[in-house]
Amino acid sequence: MFNPGLYFTLASKAYARNVQYRGAHLVHNIASAMFGFMYACIWIGLGRDHSLGTYGTQGMVAYIAFTQSALWVTSFITNGLGIPQSVRTGQIALDLMRPIHLFTHMMSKEWGQIAYQLVYKSFPIYLLYFFVFSLPVPGDGIAVLFTVAGLLGASYLSICINYLIGISALWTTESSWLYWGHHALVNLLAGFFIPLEWLPGWLESFAWLTPYPYLLYVPTTLYLGNGSVFALWGTVFWCALMTLLCLLATRLMRRKVEVQGG
Repeated sequence: MFNPGLYFTLASKAYARNVQYRGAHLVHNIASAMFGFMYACIWIGLGRDHSLGTYGTQGMVAYIAFTQSALWVTSFITNGLGIPQSVRTGQIALDLMRPIHLFTHMMSKEWGQIAYQLVYKSFPIYLLYFFVFSLPVPGDGIAVLFTVAGLLGASYLSICINYLIGISALWTTESSWLYWGHHALVNLLAGFFIPLEWLPGWLESFAWLTPYPYLLYVPTTLYLGNGSVFALWGTVFWCALMTLLCLLATRLMRRKVEVQGG
C-alpha cells in the first residue's frame, strides 16, 4: 500500500540516526577531499603538456571535483542496503512480514542516508573545491535542473543495484564481492576518473550498454554544460528496468524464504 507518510518517516529516521555521528564522519570528508585534490593535481600536471581535449585543464579539474563530490550520493550507498546483514541474522523473515514492500522499505531508509550524505559530505566537499579550484557553475537554471535530475536518477539507480546485490545474499555468502565488483565497475565504466570518450572505443561502447555511465558521467557532463539532455532518457530507461528487476527479485526472494521455512 502506498503510504508517503511512512516512507518519509523511514527516511527521516535514517537521516537523524546519521546526524548523531556527523563529527566522526568528518574524517570521511577529509579523506575524500584529499583524494579528489590528488586526482585534480594529476590532471593539472598532465594539462601542462597536453590540451586535454575539449575539457582543458580547468574543465578536467571541474570534472574531477564534481565526480568526487557526487560519489557520496551516487555510489557510496549502503552495502546491499543492509539486506546481507538481515539475512545472516534472520531479520529478513520479519522484514518480509511487514505491511510494506521490502523494496520501498529499504529504499526509503536509503534515501534518508543519501540526504544526510548530500548535506554533510557532498556539499562541504564541493564548496571546498569550489573555492580552492575556482570551479565554474552551470550557466542557467535549466542546466542546474537537468544536473539535479541526473543526480536523482543516479542515486535511484545505485539504490536498485545495491538492492539486487543485497538480495543475492539469499543465494550466496559472497555478496560482498558483488558490492566491491560494483565499485570497480563504477571506477571503470561510470567515468569517475576518465571521461568515457577517452576510453578505448570498444570499452566505451560496452559502457553505454550498462547503467554505469548514468551514475556519474551523465550528471557530470550536464553540470559542465557539454552533455546531452537526451541522455536523461537513458537514465529513465534504466530506472524503469531496474525497478522491474527489483520487484521480480523480491518475489523470488519471498518464495525462497517460504520454501526454506524462514
